[in-house]
Amino acid sequence: MSVILSYVPTIEGRGALAFGFAEARMRATDLVVIADGDSASAPGFGAELHSAREEADAAGVDYRIARNEPDRSHADNLIDASYDSAAELLVLGMRRRSPVGKLLMGSVAQRVLLEAQCPVVGVKPPVAAEV
Repeated sequence: MSVILSYVPTIEGRGALAFGFAEARMRATDLVVIADGDSASAPGFGAELHSAREEADAAGVDYRIARNEPDRSHADNLIDASYDSAAELLVLGMRRRSPVGKLLMGSVAQRVLLEAQCPVVGVKPPVAAEV
């Protein structure tokens, strides 16, 4: 069994990362990190992945990092991964929203929540991290 994690180098992504490690450790399973392909070209992405590897090693979690398949959206890759028979949970970072903003959700989050086969957990970053 596996915990699948959507990884984007943002505050939301780092919050999801910590939660994903904790879930994988609690469930005694591995973590599959699916990195958003668009973010791979962002400055600091390599450092973020290195930090993620260090955190996984410190937590004692077996993991692998996968990138989006070319010419496919991040949402499509996450949804496909959720249909894997080993997928136990999908972890997705989400932004905090204003009362009006709560009516709308990001397109990736909305698609994954509606179409994923396994349970999905939306993780918000800690309030202090939003400064």
